[in-house]
Amino acid sequence: MKRIIVTRFSAMGDVAMVASVLKEFITQHDDVEIIMVSRKLFAPFFADIPRVRFHPIDPKGKHKGVLGLYRLFRELKGYKSFYVADLHNNLRSRFLDFLFLTSDYSVRILDKGRSEKKALTRSENKVLKPLKPTTERYADVFRRLGYSFKLDHELPRVNREAPEEYTAIFASRVKTIGIAPFAQHPYKVFPLAKMEDLIGQLSEKDCCIFLFGGGEREKEICAKWSNQYDHVINTVGQYSLAQELDIIANLDLMVSMDSSGMHMASLVGSRCVSIWGATHPYAGFLGYGQRLEDCIHVEHPARPSSVYGNKPCDCDGVEAIDLVSVQMVMEKINL
Repeated sequence: MKRIIVTRFSAMGDVAMVASVLKEFITQHDDVEIIMVSRKLFAPFFADIPRVRFHPIDPKGKHKGVLGLYRLFRELKGYKSFYVADLHNNLRSRFLDFLFLTSDYSVRILDKGRSEKKALTRSENKVLKPLKPTTERYADVFRRLGYSFKLDHELPRVNREAPEEYTAIFASRVKTIGIAPFAQHPYKVFPLAKMEDLIGQLSEKDCCIFLFGGGEREKEICAKWSNQYDHVINTVGQYSLAQELDIIANLDLMVSMDSSGMHMASLVGSRCVSIWGATHPYAGFLGYGQRLEDCIHVEHPARPSSVYGNKPCDCDGVEAIDLVSVQMVMEKINL
């Protein structure tokens, strides 16, 4: 059986997209085994994919720095593969690529489309057009390794068993909605006052709302909302990543920023309504299988200002994400 070493170390949403791609690749090539190299936290994304072996990278520990990456290279050589798909294309992965190339491995590297993304996000002479989806860019790496590969961009529902305490909720006719209110960069985050308003309105409609996120501050905010509003459940810090996927797989709908919540929904086949501010679905980061019609954003000549949401997007004195109203989200949820 041929083995392909696949590298993608971060961020969470990008790694989840890799998992969506590998699920399809494995079904189309039953003579291939994947060695997936990423951070230990993300292992649950790949746990249910056949013939995918997860190899964790510890960039702050034994794989730190040049010597650590050489140690990782020696570990990966033990799999006796001669193919490498670099789906990250950053300093760490490129150094590993160099080591593999010196050992006669066949290495193919992700084309991030930097010039196209620069044209999409620049303030003057902006070229506003849909770019190639990131999942297709991942697939291109395997194609350049010589494999035929066709992504269907569908959203098949994944059957996962929810935690026992929620079995009755998911078995009932109650509408279940997940909300991931946070993102890594502030210019992608729907204002918290608006998010609380949204949660309050959904609560009044007797929906059961599951809140997702990470970090102590986020945990406190979600705990406050769950105490203040009926039918709101705070999952932050309560469950493992695998259990969060179990819950998301059973939801009627997910609501997320342009962030990992959307990509986790894609991985388990749940529809996601996504909110966009400084970023834009045209940049190629829409969740795999999700629909453009489920993206909520206000068109403005200044948008997008950023691929990752780490830069402000001033739309006539208003930050782009602030242009989105609670009513717009409620209408898209369409209860």
